[in-house]
Amino acid sequence: MTGLVGACGISVLCNLLRVYLFVEAQSITDSKDDTKSKSSHGGLIQKIQFWILTVILGFVGSRVASLVVLEFCLRALSSRLTAPSDKQGDSLLQLLVQCQFSLGCAFNCSLHFLHEGAPQAWLSLLLAAGLSWFLASQCSRLWHHVKAMYPIHSTQRYCGVCIGLLTTGTSVLPFLCSIIILTFSVASIAAVSSINQHFLSTTEALRFWTPLTICYTLLVIYMNDEQHRQTGGQALLNMVIVRLGGLLVLMLTVGTWADVLHIQVCFIGEAACLLPAQDLLDSAFKDAADVSRRSVMKTENQRRQKKLD
Repeated sequence: MTGLVGACGISVLCNLLRVYLFVEAQSITDSKDDTKSKSSHGGLIQKIQFWILTVILGFVGSRVASLVVLEFCLRALSSRLTAPSDKQGDSLLQLLVQCQFSLGCAFNCSLHFLHEGAPQAWLSLLLAAGLSWFLASQCSRLWHHVKAMYPIHSTQRYCGVCIGLLTTGTSVLPFLCSIIILTFSVASIAAVSSINQHFLSTTEALRFWTPLTICYTLLVIYMNDEQHRQTGGQALLNMVIVRLGGLLVLMLTVGTWADVLHIQVCFIGEAACLLPAQDLLDSAFKDAADVSRRSVMKTENQRRQKKLD
């Protein structure tokens, strides 16, 4: 059940991001054919991705899911603090694309924490799975409707959904950010609690948390430097290998063999999230390039205006 909830959460995030980027591209370029060709995404691939993630997230243990959540929280916080002020929006959009598997792990460890010891946990999980399935199906329908009909409905003022996106489409990204922040805030508390349950004494906890904190800090610093030097989908895949490779080495030192196996499965989960999301990555990097180009042009125009004055 937890795997199904996590996969539905990833599906909701991806579909809403596609809606936002599609509406943004339409408002900037007003090019119907170019945008549709870049945002086309096979329904069969989405279904395969969904069920692969359901199985993987259901298999990954709560301890490894907690480690993935804590790593992403630290990385996101560091990225926001070190990003230049004029590129805050770009880094935010790229973080949302990168957080897909971490979001699934956040639902995993949160549900494990909230339902631990509950007498009717299966009933609550069944309700959560049904609600998440409903939300995922509605967001998928919204994306397919927008992809097919938004260029027509937004100009002819025909559809209430498309008119709403035309007038308030920019609020989709802040809404997603608020939900993601809330989800990871709850998940980080659940993650710390879940990891501490495995220790019988403070000494054992310190023996685990000390190398973990040092490893995470060095890893985040290295990845921030690499992200500033490299861009593109290949750079993100390299970062995934570095991140999970660091966790794998750490678990070989202070973890169990089950943790090592679960981290190896996480490699497949990250690949299942990022490889079908190349359209999102391309759109995010293209949006960042367009914003940077418009900023340069605006600065040049201001300088020319000052010279004329």
